[in-house]
Amino acid sequence: MSGGEVAGILVAVFWAILVSFLAVALARLAQTLKATTKLVADVTDQAVPLLADASEAVRSAQTQIDRVDAIASDVQEVTSNASALSTTVASTFGGPLVKVAAFGYGVRRAMGRREDEPAGKAPRRTVIVGRTVPSARRAKRSTRDKKD
Repeated sequence: MSGGEVAGILVAVFWAILVSFLAVALARLAQTLKATTKLVADVTDQAVPLLADASEAVRSAQTQIDRVDAIASDVQEVTSNASALSTTVASTFGGPLVKVAAFGYGVRRAMGRREDEPAGKAPRRTVIVGRTVPSARRAKRSTRDKKD
């Protein structure tokens, strides 16, 4: 055997080992691809109904949101109508009612003075820091203040 023949045999053995490794690697890759294909098929079988349910839930939520939007716009309209009615009632009856109440208060006060005492003779009192001071003491104070 010459050196060329030995080199040829070594190259042939090397290629045989390389082809064997490649065959094993391809066989394992084929198994992995089969398992991956089966997994994808199972996920697809489970995902399609889930996506259909999710789509239906989104449609239902959109319907409910549309209803709530309609209710909110109705409530806003009722609120604006109530505000306008309140403003109208306040402007129509508010001023006259205040005037009637003030007139009634004045009449009661005038009638109360007539029944109790004459208007000029009512004892006057002054409130100082939460105490009532008779008018006689107040008169003394005012004369004292004038002297100073």
